[in-house]
Amino acid sequence: MTAQTDTAPAASPDTEDNTRKLAAAGRGETFRHFALTFPALFLIVVLVFGPVGWLFWLSLIEDGQFSLAHYQRMWTPTYVEIFSQTFRISLLVTGLAILVGYPLAYLMSQLPRRIAGLMMICVLLPFWTSLLVRTYAWMVLLQRRGLINDALIGTGIIERPLALVNNLTGTVLGMLHIMLPFMILPLFASLRTIDMTYMRSASNLGASPIRAYWTVFFPLSLPGVFAGAILVFVLCLGVYVTPALLGGGKVMMVSMKIQQNAALYFDWGAASSLGVVLLAMTVVLFWGLSRLTRIETMFGGG
Repeated sequence: MTAQTDTAPAASPDTEDNTRKLAAAGRGETFRHFALTFPALFLIVVLVFGPVGWLFWLSLIEDGQFSLAHYQRMWTPTYVEIFSQTFRISLLVTGLAILVGYPLAYLMSQLPRRIAGLMMICVLLPFWTSLLVRTYAWMVLLQRRGLINDALIGTGIIERPLALVNNLTGTVLGMLHIMLPFMILPLFASLRTIDMTYMRSASNLGASPIRAYWTVFFPLSLPGVFAGAILVFVLCLGVYVTPALLGGGKVMMVSMKIQQNAALYFDWGAASSLGVVLLAMTVVLFWGLSRLTRIETMFGGG
């Protein structure tokens, strides 16, 4: 028997011509898309990366000379404690926001749309009031002769006023009230999309309501929890007004130290270096989370 060899048919000139035309059309479409998005990309570069680059340059200048002195200062005990306290408070507020916001978001997700819409208006209502006004309202409530202490003393629960302001307690309470909507919004959006058919299927297979919740519903709600937690945590890292007023100068966070260096000491290099380090820590945090799970999944994407 003679071996038969299969030879691939040669491409015709028309096929090669069509391939070149399709490739050229693809390159043209890519160029048109880039041309359409170029103004937006240019604005992003100018308005976002431009200021960040300028801050980074300022952080490397000391007395008109190139220097790493501002970054070397980050390892001093004072700055280490400021960063540590900032992250501790941010983690604490994020954890409390999950504990308080999850039950409320779950309740809203199980209610009829009209009632859930009314509750959503109540959640969004604080956004209609200035952040400064809300912070001063907490000062009125928490001060030694404030409404809370007066009510507790009047009912005989306590004899002396509690220290609720100008300390960590007041700072955490005020930040929790301000950050809570940022936890509820993405969490409610995630819970609302969960198909309750899974819960009924688990019940039909013999699972109790509690077991069905923990094995079916709760894992499906984790993307919303992660999205809200990241949003709240990042916002807490840079918040200024609330800890500055409710902390009374006793609770020092990075944002307050930046303002102090810039406005009090007129040291823009020191202030810029703090901002750059805080930004770098936030980017590293996102990178670490992206190694554990996809960011788009955490925000409800596919």
